[in-house]
Amino acid sequence: METPTSARRLDRLPKAHLHLHFTGSMRHSTLVEMARENGIHLPQALVTEWPPKLHATDERGWFRFQRLYDVARSVLRRPEDMYRLLREAAEDERAAGSGWLEIQVDPSGYASLFGGLTSTLELVLDAARSAERETGVAIGLMVAANRTRHPLDAKVLARLARQYAGRGVVSFGLNNDERRGRALEFEGAFRIARRAGLLSAPHGGELQGPRSVRECLDELRADRVGHGVRAVEDPRLVERIAAQGVTLEICPTSNVGLGVFAELEHLPLRRLFDAGVPIALGTDDPLLFGPRLVEQYRIAREVFGFSDPELAELARMSIRGSGAPESLRKELLSGVDTWLAEEPRG
Repeated sequence: METPTSARRLDRLPKAHLHLHFTGSMRHSTLVEMARENGIHLPQALVTEWPPKLHATDERGWFRFQRLYDVARSVLRRPEDMYRLLREAAEDERAAGSGWLEIQVDPSGYASLFGGLTSTLELVLDAARSAERETGVAIGLMVAANRTRHPLDAKVLARLARQYAGRGVVSFGLNNDERRGRALEFEGAFRIARRAGLLSAPHGGELQGPRSVRECLDELRADRVGHGVRAVEDPRLVERIAAQGVTLEICPTSNVGLGVFAELEHLPLRRLFDAGVPIALGTDDPLLFGPRLVEQYRIAREVFGFSDPELAELARMSIRGSGAPESLRKELLSGVDTWLAEEPRG
C-alpha cells in the first residue's frame, strides 16, 4: 500500500489493467509454496535470486526468459491452483485501485492437465467469476495465441474464444517472440475473433520495430497493441496510432527487464503521451519482473514527471481501451474524476 504524500495516492486512483499474463500474475511467494507442495525444483533465479536478471533482446536471452516462465507454469497442477492464482491476482488489483482486470491466457498451455482446451477455458472463466465475487474486481479474459506455433492453432483458439464472447472472454491476443511469427500470418484467426465482437489486442513493437506495429494495425485491425513502444521510431506511425485511437499497453518495468530499453529514463512514455497516443500502463509478468501496477504509475510520476491530472488521464485511457462493460467504464471514469477533485493529502 502506498504511503500518503503531498500527492494523491496512486493506489486510490481507479484504473484498468490490460496487460497481465496468466502465469506471470502469480505472486512469488505462491510460486515457491506451490513448487514445494508439488515437489518441483525451482532454479535459483526464481528463488534466492528473484526477480531474475533478464535480457531477452537476443535469442539466448529470450530462451532463458521463456524457460523460467515454463517452469513457473509447471507448478499449476490442480484446479484449486488456478482458482488461487486468479483470486490472488484480483486481490493485488484491488490493492492497486484497479476495477477491471483483463488477464490473458493461452488455454493450450494447460489443456493436457485439465481435459482439453474447452474445459481449461471454462475452468479459468469459473475461477475468474469466483475471484470477482470474493474481491469485487471485475475480470475479463483475453484468449491469446502463441505466435511461435502454427497459425492454424491460433484459428482453433479464435473459434474457442468466439464461443465464449459475451460470457467472460472480451479480447483476442497474440504473444511470444515477434521474431518467430509475424502478425500478418495470423490475420485469419483475428478475423474470426473480430467478427465475434472481441477486441483485437496483439503484441507488437517490443522486440521488433515499427513494421511489427504496422502489421498489427493493417493486418489484425488492432484496437490495442501489447507494448508497441518501438512505434516511436517512426513519427508517422505514432501520428497514425494517435489518430486512430489505438491503445498501447506499455509495461515500463518489463521493457527494462527484458532489455528493450537500458534504463527507465529511455522509455518513450512521455513522448508517446504528449503525441496523443492512448496508453494503458501494465505489468506484463510481475512474477518475473517484480513491480506491480501501482509501481508503473509511480514510475510515470517520479521518472517522467507526470502530474496528477496526467496520471488521471492515463487511468482514463486504460479504462476507455478496456473490454469492460459500459456501465463499469462509466463508474470507473467517475471515480477518476472524484480522485482528481480531492485535495492531495500531506
